[in-house]
Amino acid sequence: MSVPPAAPPSGWRLLMRMARESWKGLLAGVLVGLVWTSAKVSVPRIAQYGIDEGIRGDDGHALATAGWLILIAGLVAGTCSGFRRWNAFRVSRWVETDLRRRLFEHLTRLHFAYHDKTPTGQLMSRANTDLQQIQFFFVMIPLTLSNAVTVLAVTVILFRSDPDLALLSLCALPLVNVLAKKFSTRLHPEVMGLQQELAELAEVVEETVSGIRVVKGHGAERTQARRLASEADDVLDRSVATARVRATYLPALELLPTLGLVAVLWYGGHQVLRGDMEVGQLVAFNAYLLMLVWPLRSTGMIVALAQRAAAAGSRVAEVLSTEPRIASPPDARPLPAGGGELRLEGVTFAYAPVGAPVLDGLDLVVPSGTSLALVGPTAAGKSTIARLIPRFYDVTGGRVLLDGADVRDLQLPELRRAVATVFEETFLFSDSIRANIAFANPDATDAEVARAARLAGISETVAGLPEGYETIVGERGYSLSGGQRQRIAIARAVLADPRLLILDDATSAVDPTKEHEIRGALAEVMAGRTTLVIAHRPATIALADRVALLDSPSGRPGEGSRIVATGTHDELLATNERYRQVLASANLADLAAGEPDPAGTGA
Repeated sequence: MSVPPAAPPSGWRLLMRMARESWKGLLAGVLVGLVWTSAKVSVPRIAQYGIDEGIRGDDGHALATAGWLILIAGLVAGTCSGFRRWNAFRVSRWVETDLRRRLFEHLTRLHFAYHDKTPTGQLMSRANTDLQQIQFFFVMIPLTLSNAVTVLAVTVILFRSDPDLALLSLCALPLVNVLAKKFSTRLHPEVMGLQQELAELAEVVEETVSGIRVVKGHGAERTQARRLASEADDVLDRSVATARVRATYLPALELLPTLGLVAVLWYGGHQVLRGDMEVGQLVAFNAYLLMLVWPLRSTGMIVALAQRAAAAGSRVAEVLSTEPRIASPPDARPLPAGGGELRLEGVTFAYAPVGAPVLDGLDLVVPSGTSLALVGPTAAGKSTIARLIPRFYDVTGGRVLLDGADVRDLQLPELRRAVATVFEETFLFSDSIRANIAFANPDATDAEVARAARLAGISETVAGLPEGYETIVGERGYSLSGGQRQRIAIARAVLADPRLLILDDATSAVDPTKEHEIRGALAEVMAGRTTLVIAHRPATIALADRVALLDSPSGRPGEGSRIVATGTHDELLATNERYRQVLASANLADLAAGEPDPAGTGA
């Protein structure tokens, strides 16, 4: 029996929660709105007094009094209007900022598997477009409440002034409510679809800009342009559908209040002609009715904003309600003292709950202060092991131990400070070289940064730059060569001073003819430090004290891997046929590029 998918989180619940958290600011806006409403609704009554007592009664004092009172009411209303708008934007921007901070912090806590399946463009859309929609909603809250109070106050005044005329002028009000309800129901799915299409459009833009080198390298500009055009057409279709719903209901919502004006002029005008109503009373009645026109006409806009905010809130709440699968245990133990001994005991792991295992019963030991090279065929699970140690993923079975402690029993920040990884794909931030090296320790001294750069073999290069360590590397560090980026990444790991250093194919992106420059730096960095080296080039493998061959027991792909042989590089090269096959297969491309074959694999 299939389990139905969970209902998406309610955007309204998120909006109400944020409203409760910002209640002081909203209350201040409402109170100021009440003063504004009082000043506004007093003006027609004062004008009625001025007309009936001052003009028709030929009383100059009454006319002057009415003028001064209207001026005072206008000053009060203008002052309150300014403060109300300032307060509304202040609260709405606070809500937007707070949600953006929460969303960012939550995204950084979410497990790798979530980021593996969630496109970056979707997350960027939630952090920008969706939060803006929520911000617009909170701007409208005090304005909408003021409008509601105005409608209520004016309705009471009209019925007290002339019940029959009030009933005639407001007979369309129930229809406004019915239309607003239908408008909201029809608009919500269209707005949800539009928000999703906007996110997919942002996804195409983000992928194209991030991968612009791949796009240009393959001449795929037209392909991406077609993708963008397709998504843009989808956004256009959804936007037109949303506009069609608005075009259906908004004219009626704007027309209905106008019918009340026509009724007042016709019926009230005849009452004045018969002498049953004073001119000032009719003028005041019309003025009050005009005060209802904008609040009632804006009902459609408010409904549309509310529905977009609810749709955006659902998408933001969907992220915030996702629980991190990898987290520090409540009773976390401190990391024991030690030199970084790594032990994997019976480790089994699969990326999908029902998928084939990548690792199956793997045992491995790296003693403190030693280095081990992990070698294996493509997709054997070498990088997977590197991801299990700092708990980017959790093992399906078995244990990963660091200095005798199961990594699942440790605080995540402490574990990840103890394990530093230099990844195959080097990522530098658009910042200075110093900031990139000191990324894990922003408070590092200049001497510490310089020492890490020297150990990584990048100090001389940095010294030759006009601005030295303050040189901005540009987005992803592409203003530097691959080898320079890699050495900065190594310096970053060195400055973190980890117990365990993982080099995940750290030289694979470097030109083989330049690899010797990084190998020298690696040898100095690895000296006396527990190091796991994932590599396929013989010269890099030879840096390690020992080598472990990771493979499936049968040597066939699709089966869970384990350690099938260990020894020094020279020992395995001389005694293990499978080891020689793996090296030969992995190094064909490098040898074709002209790299010497120091190991003599004969590939």
